[in-house]
Amino acid sequence: MTTQSLLVSACSVLNLLAPLAGAAQASHQLRSPDGGIVMAIRLDERICYDVTVDNSPVLRNSTLSLTIDATTLGLAPKLKSATPGSHDGILKPVVRQKAAELRDHYNELRLDMDGGYAVVFRAYNEGVAYRWETALPAAEVKVSAEEVALNFADNFITYYPEEESFYSHNERAYLPRALRDLETRHLASLPAIVDAKGVKIAVAESDVLDYPGLWLRGTGTSGLAGAFPPYPLAEQLAGDRDVKVTKTADYIAMTQGSRTYPWRLLGVARKDGDLITNPLVYLLARPTDLTDTTWIKPGKVAWDWWNANNLGGVDFKAGVNTETYKYYIDFAAQHGIEYVVLDEGWYVLGDLLKVSPGMDMEEIIAYGNKHNVGIILWAVWKTLDNQLEPALDRFERWGIKGIKVDFMQRDDQPLMNFYHRVSAEAAKRKMLVDFHGALRPALLTRTWPNLISTEGVRGLEWNKWSDDITPEHTVTLPFTRMFLGPMDFTPGAMLNATRAGFTKNFLRPMSMSTRCHQLAMYVVYESPLQMLADSPTNYLREPACMEFLSAVPSVWDDTRVLDARIADYIVVARRSGADWYCGAMTDSTPRDLTADLSFLPAGNFRMDIYQDGVNADRRADDFKQTTRTVSNATKLAIKLAEGGGWAARLRPE
Repeated sequence: MTTQSLLVSACSVLNLLAPLAGAAQASHQLRSPDGGIVMAIRLDERICYDVTVDNSPVLRNSTLSLTIDATTLGLAPKLKSATPGSHDGILKPVVRQKAAELRDHYNELRLDMDGGYAVVFRAYNEGVAYRWETALPAAEVKVSAEEVALNFADNFITYYPEEESFYSHNERAYLPRALRDLETRHLASLPAIVDAKGVKIAVAESDVLDYPGLWLRGTGTSGLAGAFPPYPLAEQLAGDRDVKVTKTADYIAMTQGSRTYPWRLLGVARKDGDLITNPLVYLLARPTDLTDTTWIKPGKVAWDWWNANNLGGVDFKAGVNTETYKYYIDFAAQHGIEYVVLDEGWYVLGDLLKVSPGMDMEEIIAYGNKHNVGIILWAVWKTLDNQLEPALDRFERWGIKGIKVDFMQRDDQPLMNFYHRVSAEAAKRKMLVDFHGALRPALLTRTWPNLISTEGVRGLEWNKWSDDITPEHTVTLPFTRMFLGPMDFTPGAMLNATRAGFTKNFLRPMSMSTRCHQLAMYVVYESPLQMLADSPTNYLREPACMEFLSAVPSVWDDTRVLDARIADYIVVARRSGADWYCGAMTDSTPRDLTADLSFLPAGNFRMDIYQDGVNADRRADDFKQTTRTVSNATKLAIKLAEGGGWAARLRPE
């Protein structure tokens, strides 16, 4: 029997004996505002809790503890006071992802214990969460371990992003696994989505500051256990970017004795589509301290790396040079695209202060300014960390609008602090940040609204070297990875193939999906800095598609999920101002779906539709563009090919 099983068994036995314990045992109940989600919290020899959703058990005898300076908080807890509370307010995100306004409505129970610590529990209509708080006399403490024991009520199926180690880009597939099939060796990043017989539970965290990220391990039972990367004591740099930990401590964090710890949260989705609109990670994040955010401008980006600078019909040699990026700027300006990113190659690797030959940065940036197109610069994280202030100072003098930071592949405590430090220093200089090469920054976008998007996703780039980006994968991501926050998948392939016709090609990549599947991603996938990954030359050959891509926003005032089933299909509507956009995607199964437009306000709307062509099952770039008038009484039939999609723009007539 595992240590976790022994602890849970002890909690269960003590709970059965609770009537004999009398005053020594304390039970508390916390309900969501709508009453449908209940946490039953018990203080025995352990802190234990259950969770039920609509009277169905989800977790039983889950436990938590925190070991600081050789003392384990949560063992034999002695309650000093139990303080209930509630809150109901409206948040207006600086950078809108799901909506312009989010309701922040919860009930809370604070349990203060002898020993200078407390546990705060919250219940929202969208899920539950808890966090530790300490007020210890020592200025600095050593956190040896944190127990996060999630003991589910049955052998549920979980969509599990399994990892090889803590050193990872977190670009995983979310494959369904039975909980009892997951052993300790099965490590996973977040989120894990557990199918509790219809109700989906998203295991995640929020407000990670001066602390490592939460990972998960199987237990060989129906439970999942938290895991944390240990504190690094020694590192080794391979090349210019891969910094691997070679020696670790026997603790996970050195931190302040008085502080709040990250939230451990369980998002609840009664319908699969509720995973798309669930805002719990954002609601629980630390509010921003930035007072001036008017300079933070979301938008779309023309990107060079995925398409390998494959330009055609030009009179210069395409590559990492001034002429190529002026061409990108011309394309962006022509189509109202706000930014161009200069990816790997613009600087001499290892030195951000040394520009590559053939690149005149002042000329490129001046040309961008003339055409109202901002420049974003890519950088390896370690090089940036070594040259942070001089590099950012130079970027500020140049007039750079943002940085894309890559290859961290870690979220131990020093790396988590790096994400905060870079975001803060960039904000001082009014620069956006897009973190690639890691998952955890997706949790920080409320704290740092200039942290505009993050990767940590098996995205379109994988088509350059693998056949992993299947339609099944792309329709799983909105329910899994996107639960944490913005997702820089980098969509927009204009070379499209069926599964049978797909080939991996590093220099001229394609998608394993239809053209309309790619267009729909701009509505389905949330990224306030949304990439156009393909070559401007390919886009310029597709004026109908560019009409849609030029118009589609990257942030939204409202989101409605019209129909959805995890890993199978999704139909989403999103509003920007008075206009609505719709996107539908399916896996490799052709489908006939219905879009019920009853969410529209009164009046007629012009609907510009992009749908799979009749031959899209053979030629994936086949699509048809049509226009019709619709209203809130319209129920629209959608026909999707294998790996197909559908996209539409609706404007009031």
